[in-house]
Amino acid sequence: MIKDKIEVNIAGGLDIPIPKMVTVRQKFEAPTVDDIPTLVDSEFSKPEIRSKVKPGQSIAVGCGSRGIANIDTIAKSVIQVLQALGAKPFIFPCMGSHGAATAEGQKEVLKGYGISEATMGVPVHATMETTIVGELDDGTPVHMDKNAAEADAIVVINRIKPHTSFRGPTESGVTKMLSIGIGKINGASTYHMHGMDMFPTLLPKVRDVNLKARNILFGVGIIENAYDKTAFIELMPGETIGEREPSLQEMAKRNMPRISFSEIDVLVIEEMGKNISGAGFDPNITGRSRSSDWVADPLVKKIVVLGLTPQSHGNATGIGGADVISMRLYQQMDIGATYANVITSMSLGGAAIPLIMNTDQDAISLAVKSVVRVKPEDCRIVHIRNTLDLAEIRVSEPLLDEVKANPARFEIRSTAQPFDFDADGTLFGFATKKESLKAATG
Repeated sequence: MIKDKIEVNIAGGLDIPIPKMVTVRQKFEAPTVDDIPTLVDSEFSKPEIRSKVKPGQSIAVGCGSRGIANIDTIAKSVIQVLQALGAKPFIFPCMGSHGAATAEGQKEVLKGYGISEATMGVPVHATMETTIVGELDDGTPVHMDKNAAEADAIVVINRIKPHTSFRGPTESGVTKMLSIGIGKINGASTYHMHGMDMFPTLLPKVRDVNLKARNILFGVGIIENAYDKTAFIELMPGETIGEREPSLQEMAKRNMPRISFSEIDVLVIEEMGKNISGAGFDPNITGRSRSSDWVADPLVKKIVVLGLTPQSHGNATGIGGADVISMRLYQQMDIGATYANVITSMSLGGAAIPLIMNTDQDAISLAVKSVVRVKPEDCRIVHIRNTLDLAEIRVSEPLLDEVKANPARFEIRSTAQPFDFDADGTLFGFATKKESLKAATG
């Protein structure tokens, strides 16, 4: 059993020279929505949207488990227009097996994003029960959240972006929510049995069965810019989602941030979590995925992850993508919640425990020490807060020549400073206070 401290004999120890770090701002193009309520109201003015909403309709509004910029404002804006048109909306969690696969757990996830009965002004109906509304050609049953299935109409709200484990015309977005998300754990488990490599063709088929079986008014597609801000919102009539969403996914890919280096020896990630990515930390950013057809960009030799976001409620799915973690992160992990997620996805490696080091300092030092054919003082290190927040990063001095050679991509914001740890070996990172970085550990 792993205790609070692991005794390990490391040849030569971990007192090694680690290069100093420089704060750098990455420059990205960044379209931004300044007035979300006005944009949402404008989208509702489209005849193909407004004509679908009828007075007195009970409308199930599905919200998911991702940490989407301004999701509370977007959801409330949609709800308020529905109410103004005479409908009776309610919120339902549309997130497959997340939230530890319990109704209360899923309500808590939404509450953490500012989506609750108190903030939205409408009921939140959470259940893990599903209704089978149809089947695929091979007989696979298609599940739908029971409350959504019994409503007069359905709306779903989700960010559109590249998926962390597969490639296709539609990946992570409205289609996925109208298949995996709305199917709860029953549907998610059923579809994952086909294998995630089948999702590019399977999920649109599930979506289309749901569209045919129930009155799905529209999907709210959200695109974020490279600074994790709302860049675009579009309401897509249900019958047009299959045709329109691939174009929005291409737009999302163009607006994604990246770490602007082709090769990194050690990537230090302060926090991972389900609010950041379905894989905890996004393989589209780290370049590392278990998918066999994944192209590694950037090429990262060692990944260190130090903490888990409170919004994850202990779900550390994706932790297996790291090489080294801190004891702090391990202690933040809820094994049951994590297992529920990876078992549903059939991707069991997502819960594999990497090598655990007692402190943040030891975790970083070990990663640097274990990079072959690179002296510690020459290590190309990048330090980020998480894979959503990539505007300001820290890079080691061996990367400075590349930074200085590319002023269009980088702006140097500080002098070189060593990693800063407290007396317990906890990193003073991008969080402004030690207490906020240590959240959820007590």
